[in-house]
Formats: sequence, structure tokens, C-alpha cells
Amino acid sequence: MRRLLPQSLFGQTLLVLLAGLLASHLIGTWIYSADRGQIVRAVGGLAIAQRITNLTRLVRDAPTEWRVRIAKDSSDETFQVALSAEPPRPALTDNDTPAAEALKQLLVEQLALSGASEPLVSASRPRGMMVDMAERMMSQHGMGESPMMSGFGSLGPFAGFRELQVAIPVEQGQWLTFKTVLPESGTAFSLRFLVSMGIMAAITVLVSIWVVRRVSAPLTALSKAALRLGEDLNAPPMPEVGTVETRQAARAFNAMQARLRGMINDRTRMLAAISHDFRTPLTLLRLRVENVEDAAEREKMLSTIADLNKMVTTTLEFASGATQQPVRRPTDLAALLESMADDLSDAGLPVVCMDAAQPIIYACDPATLKRALTNLIDNAVKYGGRAELAIHETPQTIEITIDDAGPGIPEEELTHVFEPLYRLESSRSRETGGMGLGLAIALSIIRAHGGQLTLSNRAEGGLRALICFPRTEAS
Repeated sequence: MRRLLPQSLFGQTLLVLLAGLLASHLIGTWIYSADRGQIVRAVGGLAIAQRITNLTRLVRDAPTEWRVRIAKDSSDETFQVALSAEPPRPALTDNDTPAAEALKQLLVEQLALSGASEPLVSASRPRGMMVDMAERMMSQHGMGESPMMSGFGSLGPFAGFRELQVAIPVEQGQWLTFKTVLPESGTAFSLRFLVSMGIMAAITVLVSIWVVRRVSAPLTALSKAALRLGEDLNAPPMPEVGTVETRQAARAFNAMQARLRGMINDRTRMLAAISHDFRTPLTLLRLRVENVEDAAEREKMLSTIADLNKMVTTTLEFASGATQQPVRRPTDLAALLESMADDLSDAGLPVVCMDAAQPIIYACDPATLKRALTNLIDNAVKYGGRAELAIHETPQTIEITIDDAGPGIPEEELTHVFEPLYRLESSRSRETGGMGLGLAIALSIIRAHGGQLTLSNRAEGGLRALICFPRTEAS
């Protein structure tokens, strides 16, 4: 179930808004339907009560011989009036007591009735002759059968009406009786109502989408800027736009980026100064060593001075390379890998490259990327005996593998070997040359190109260096 729900802030916020919109529309529709039925019923009942009151007063004030005629002339197909010697016996079932009591109280107040002169009122679902009366009422008002109420039979929207019987004592031994239908409610959902609800819902959804996207856009931009910061410290700062909170977050992110850039630049300048200061005494030492008469001792000293000079140079290159963003251009990685393998093989190194099926184009800086690949190939040859290169594409990535035939690396050391100046306690070879910066430099260059470098031990033996570049960077 959780997998079906949106995972992004935009999707979750929009889902909450739409759920609230649906709930509010359903509740509003229910309130509208119930309230509309009460209003229609109240208005219809008031009109009928007023008509009964007027006719009762007219019959009371008229001479006895006129009363039958007045009752007859006031009666029609939808409103039957008659004089009788006895009150009618209500043969109604499913009596609507609240409606009958409400109408009775209204008639008592308007006619000032009390005690034995109180009217007899009953109301229930229409049946028999009253059904025909409701249908004639519907015909007189020009109302056709509603498709939404077609399941109630021929009455259509009048299936919700109440049959009403009222008997009011006029004088001793004489009752004025009324039979009609009391409207309860019409069709709750008219076409106009549904259209208006649909338009309001569509407008609300569109506005919600715009608002949620506007609110979540700065967060998306912040996440992209954070990813870009890992690849390029000199990336342009984030625009400080949006709400107060998003502007504060962008301002804090820009300040952090500026501090990081300053720290890296300070480190680079410090290392450059150290390198410059070291080279002067190293040069003086080399000149003095040349005067040493013992040839064997002189060669040892010169080798130590060369190692120190190489360490200073490599450290400076690593520090300066961390702050430089490569200038990219579309490059055929398959051709680049094959040319490197051919050059190294011609130099006598055991390096082979599997031929790629087709050119694989990627936007990169060939010079710096070649340096990273060279470091990895050198490690494979030096510690694994040989290097096998391969490149292939997937729908999402471009993958380069460099395999060797060495003893591999202990699992707990696989991540530590990328740390600058870190070297394994037990080397994979008796030759422990290197400054411990080759893998760190390769990782820094590959990350600057938007890729990832991982090391893993192969099941058949040896170590595999896997480089993955995202297809979004390909061109």
C-alpha cells in the first residue's frame, strides 16, 4: 500500500489537499441535500397550511347553505376539500408524526384553535388515489420524470412527497376535511449543481497544483544544488527566492558553499607554499649530495630526495585538482580506453581492452579522466599482475571495469583505500611504492565528472574497479 503512495513532497502534499477537497465536497453535498429537502418541505407545508387556514375561515364565516358549495368549488385534482358529519378515519401507515405535529401546531396558531376544536392531521407516503394526485400535480407544474429518480416508479421526483390529511371542526357535528400531498424534497443533484461542483473542484485542483509546486520547487532546487556542490565547489550560488524559510535555507546554503570554497582555497595555497618552500632546501640537498664521494650512499640520498620531491608534487596536484572543475567536451570513451590499452601494451605492460560494440559518447575532460584511468590501471598492473579493461552501456549508466588477477583487498579495507595518504598495512606486493594518493586522485576526478568509483573483490579472484557515469551526462 505504501508503494502506491507518492514519495515526493509535491505528491504527498497534493494528495492531502485532494483528499481534503473530496471530503469537503462530499460533506457539503450531503448538507446541501438535507438542507434543501427541509427547505422545500417547509415552504410547501407553509403554503398548504395557509391555504387550509384561509378556506377554514371562509367556510366558518359563510352561511350554512354556502359551505358545501364553497368546499366543492375550492376542491381540485390536487387539493380535495369536503364537508362531513364525522371526522375521517386516518387509514395511513408509516405516519410522519413530526411533520403532522408541526403542521397541526401551525394550524392551531393561525386559527386560534384549542381543546376539542384542535385539527386532526396525519401524513405518510402517498398511495392509491393520492399517487394519482401527485402525478397530476407534477403534470400541472410541467415537470417530467427525473432520470435520477426513475427507480421510484411513475411518480419520478414526487416519490418523496407526503400524503396529507387534515380534518378541522367547523361547528358542532360538522368537519372540514382536506386531502393533498405535502412536498418533501425534489431531486437533490441537478445538472447545474453538478456542473458548478465540477468547476469549483477543477479550479481548486489547478490552484492546489500551482501552490504546491511553487512551495516545493525551492526544495527541489536546494537538493540539486547540494548534489552539484559535491561535483563543483565553484558552481553559481542558489537564487534566494520563495518564502521566508526557503530564502533562509538558500542563504545558509550559499554561505556554506562560500566557506567550503574558502577552506579548500586556503588549503591549496598552504600546500603550494609548503611545496615551494620544500623545493628550495631539496634542491640544496641534491647539490650537496652530488659531492658525496661514496657512490652507494649518494644514490640512496638522491633516491630519498626524489621521493620527497614526488610526495610534495603529488600532494599539491591532489589538492589543486579538488578545486578544479573539468572543462567537458563530447568524447568517445570506448576509443579513449582502447588507445590507452594499446599505448600501455606497446610499452610492455600486460593491459588488454575488450572491444566495444559501438562508440560511447560522454561529456568529459579527456586529459583529467585519462589521468584517473591511468592511476587505476597502474594499480591493477602493479598489485594484480595485469589489467583487463571493458566498457558497456545500460539504459541508465555507462560502466567501465578494470579487473586484475591479484589477491584482492580485505572487505573492511575497500572503502579506506580511497582516503588520501592511506596505505594498506600488508601490501598486495612486496613493492610498496606510491604515496597513497592514486585512488584518492582517481576518485576525485571521477566524482568531478558526475560518476562513482567502487572497488569489489571478484568471485573468481582479483579486484574490480567499477566506474559508473550517469546517462544524463552523456551527449
